[in-house]
Amino acid sequence: MSRPRLLPEKRFPTYAYLPGRHPHPVRDPLGHSYQNEPVTVAVEEALGSDVFRWGIDLFNHGYYWESHEAWEPLWHAAKQSTQHRVFFKGLILLAASGVKIREGKRVAAARHAARAAGLFRQIVRGQNGLFEAALGMPPAALAEYADAATTSPVVLPEPMPGQPVPVFEFILAPKSESV
Repeated sequence: MSRPRLLPEKRFPTYAYLPGRHPHPVRDPLGHSYQNEPVTVAVEEALGSDVFRWGIDLFNHGYYWESHEAWEPLWHAAKQSTQHRVFFKGLILLAASGVKIREGKRVAAARHAARAAGLFRQIVRGQNGLFEAALGMPPAALAEYADAATTSPVVLPEPMPGQPVPVFEFILAPKSESV
């Protein structure tokens, strides 16, 4: 499956962070994001922002910890919008599940994925179109993918250096004209 890039001009990090295997990206001076400041985006602009789209690029290409970090400022900015907050928290938990799958921690991965699925199911139908355009699928469909991640065994091939292998079969593909 081809995994498109939304921001091809941005370079991926030199590694996909896994705890205990790489320098911590933010806290370690050798980390790929050391001293990078998070970008703040207003909640009204979040789903069309480069910050959100960068998180999607990272997620789709197997940089799960990094996608979590990209989306976290959006989650923090969504304090006044419950639906956006639920949406971003679901994405963050799904990304955390990807990290845990890659670490071989199936119980923790399943717990995060199940929580993400529950959050995607909470998104109110009236706002579904907004989030569907941002994901390229309805939130309920992403909930189904998250549920599948709780049970399907994942056998990861040995990654090429600097090229993480995505653990999820689906891709997030925003509808650019709607976002």
